[in-house]
Amino acid sequence: MTSKYAVAAHNEFIAASNEALQTPNLQLALSRLGETLAAGNKSAFEKLPGSSLLRDKARAIKDETLAQLDVHLQILEAAVRAKGGHVHYAADAADANEIVERIAKERGIRRVVKSKSMVTEEIHLNHHLEQAGIEVTETDFGEFIIQVAGERPSHLVGPALHKTAEEMAVVLNERFDQQLSKEPHEMAQFARGYLRQKFAQAEMGVTGGNFLVAETGTVVLISNEGNARLTTSVPRVMVSVVGIEKVIPQLSDLPIFLKVLARAATGQKLSIYTSMITGPRREGEGDGPEEFHLVLLDNGRSRILGSPSRESLFCIRCGACLNICPVYRKIGGHAYGSNYSGPIGAVISPLYDGLKQTYHQPHASSLCGACQAACPVKIQIPELLIRNREAQHEEKVAPAGEELIYRLWSWVMRRPRLYRWAARVGAWTMGARARQGWVAKLPGPLAGWTAHRDFPVPDAKPFRDRWAALQREDIPVTHPVTKR
Repeated sequence: MTSKYAVAAHNEFIAASNEALQTPNLQLALSRLGETLAAGNKSAFEKLPGSSLLRDKARAIKDETLAQLDVHLQILEAAVRAKGGHVHYAADAADANEIVERIAKERGIRRVVKSKSMVTEEIHLNHHLEQAGIEVTETDFGEFIIQVAGERPSHLVGPALHKTAEEMAVVLNERFDQQLSKEPHEMAQFARGYLRQKFAQAEMGVTGGNFLVAETGTVVLISNEGNARLTTSVPRVMVSVVGIEKVIPQLSDLPIFLKVLARAATGQKLSIYTSMITGPRREGEGDGPEEFHLVLLDNGRSRILGSPSRESLFCIRCGACLNICPVYRKIGGHAYGSNYSGPIGAVISPLYDGLKQTYHQPHASSLCGACQAACPVKIQIPELLIRNREAQHEEKVAPAGEELIYRLWSWVMRRPRLYRWAARVGAWTMGARARQGWVAKLPGPLAGWTAHRDFPVPDAKPFRDRWAALQREDIPVTHPVTKR
């Protein structure tokens, strides 16, 4: 039976994608991905000696750590507690939100500042705290913009990447009654002044975590703005919400990830700020929190750990696969309909949120493999996308029409004679509609393909026949259709 959720999700994705394709400012912003972040990624790794071996090493560390994740989490917990910190385990989003709210309310905290964190977007922490009467201010400039605009991030690294400078100025001017121009420096100066007041007033700082070092109990935060350091050093209470998969065993493992993460994310050799927080302020230290709390979030990760999609937990949230993906670079992040977008989002969102609610995501890919080539830990993303598609059919959440088409195709493919006959009929039928070897308009559900490009007519002489002729007469194999 067709899932109504699958149909609704599919229709919403198509509508959002069409809207994105027809939004000039968004297309302009997305077009810069290839010229900046994707190009920077490629260039940075080309200039790094032994980059492939370094990526293999990073992948191996993630693989080996996840194989003994329970052990490393115990080591991490002991190290955090030994440094005077507190450790909380959250089974799901609701549990994590309740823990953070309880920490705040027990200490009379009413104002919170946050550094950029995808995991808190995943659990919708801001909304939960605001519903509890706690003021939350995002301090990363991109996150600050989208919080003011009432939107969610469209990119793992650049949350406001979908907005032009003009649009950002409009958001700030309308919200704060300003007359700012589109000049980035002018907007940044305003935000800096506004946020400094928020830092001074805040009683709690909330962060995510790029890595957790088990042996030392350290939270590692990587950024290109100084806001993360202020978030972790000015308020008297610090809370880090981090997925359990972010653990690495030793401090000596960290440089490997620092080298590949910055290059994959922005093309830099190293991010401008690398903050390493190990427990609360110690005696004699001039700044830092009086209390430190680490919230370790599961939210489906343990389930993924024991599944064929375990490899998705290798992700270090660099955004490289988004920057290179031809689908993401046309429709942006919001069309995906969840907090994680792009190729890796199409893998993990269905695993976190369920295949019904995210039906469209595994299909939002050409399976070209560019994402896997760009990934700093070499996650086999195309294979994981295919697994999600397979799981949708196993769980019967695929639309009935699609299910029927694939079953029919599978039935034909298993019968060589029928397949050869169908191929000849298809070639003859399309040949009758073609001009110079190309079809400009296909019928029915296939019309989507030819809406933006022509379709090549299958050769009247199949490869099987041409190969047999080649074997008999040593005839070179050529294709008569001229490339377009």
